[in-house]
Amino acid sequence: MSKRDFYEILGVSKSASTDEIKKAYRKVAMQFHPDRNPGDKQAEEKFKEAAEAYEILSDADKKAKYDRFGHQAFGPGTGGGSGFGGGGGMDMNDIFSQFGDIFGDEGFGGFFGGGGSRSRSSRATGQRGSN
Repeated sequence: MSKRDFYEILGVSKSASTDEIKKAYRKVAMQFHPDRNPGDKQAEEKFKEAAEAYEILSDADKKAKYDRFGHQAFGPGTGGGSGFGGGGGMDMNDIFSQFGDIFGDEGFGGFFGGGGSRSRSSRATGQRGSN
């Protein structure tokens, strides 16, 4: 299955600013969020697709690579793969953790009453609690 264009997924042009990309992502993510579409696998896939698009387009270096090489810039064996392609996968908690930048530290917890994982920094550094 071929991947859809990241700009198309978010509904923005290649010349979109960082703020426009963020705003478009928030809109798509809210529309297809699993809490708003319980049990809807198609909505969940669109949510993940939007998260992948935002991960790439919100990072200037990754965006430049994508603009130049397309999806191949992040495929297996390229060394620059995102957490989505190439079979690595990203779990929903990792996707939700990206919302801290957009919605504040509470992520979707403030919107939907659920608690998000606040241990992203400890996960990223591999640390477990205090010594």
